Amino acid sequence: MLETAILLPVIATFFLAGTVKGVIGLGLPSVSLAILTVLIDLPTAMALLLVPSFVTNVWQAMVGGHGPGFGAILRRIWPFLTVATLTVWLGAKGLAWFDLSLLSMLLGVLLAIYAGVSLLGLRFEISRRGEVWLGPLLGLANGLLTGLTGSFVVPGVMFLQSMGLPRDSLIQAMGILFAASTIALGVSLGRNDMLTMELSLTSLAALPPALVGMVFGKWIRQKLPEQLFRRVFFIALLLLGGYIILRHAQ
Repeated sequence: MLETAILLPVIATFFLAGTVKGVIGLGLPSVSLAILTVLIDLPTAMALLLVPSFVTNVWQAMVGGHGPGFGAILRRIWPFLTVATLTVWLGAKGLAWFDLSLLSMLLGVLLAIYAGVSLLGLRFEISRRGEVWLGPLLGLANGLLTGLTGSFVVPGVMFLQSMGLPRDSLIQAMGILFAASTIALGVSLGRNDMLTMELSLTSLAALPPALVGMVFGKWIRQKLPEQLFRRVFFIALLLLGGYIILRHAQ
């Protein structure tokens, strides 16, 4: 396990990340990576998010709403999902090739783009025919960036949003992407000797605060307007992304 001086902030980070996910249905990997990268190195932060991200996103992927269901969603996104998952290992190799400060800056850029696009309310539309050829291309980009930074959202979330899925189906599709990417990331980190037993146990210890945070977040959702919380979340994520960029640019 990590030292207490680091373990306590890690627990607090995953409680906060779980709270955000409980309110708006996403954000656990983004919040945890954004905060942990300020405290520790990027590969360690990526390893710590594995268990909380996997468990919470498997739940999100399996619990359907009023949309077409898990099987129908999987049939729709499988060309993108397959490439996005299988190419994570290639991106993870870059953790040993590139300067970690540059990769941390790249994470900050991705978080800032994600937050900025969300705040501006930008939405792109892709036809069913366009999904066939554009899905694998964006899947390749998403897989490489996931392996390099641990972030699953750019361009993956934007692609899923562009498909015109109903809200419940979109949340479920993101859960499928995040869960599959988490598995691929864990395997890739293990193959590159970046996932130790100590980090695995610490990641497991981060699961309870993340789950408690999700329950707390659902309670908050009943008290506060979701749109207001979502806006505050993306503003904070934009500022954190900018801070990460500036911090590692020095």
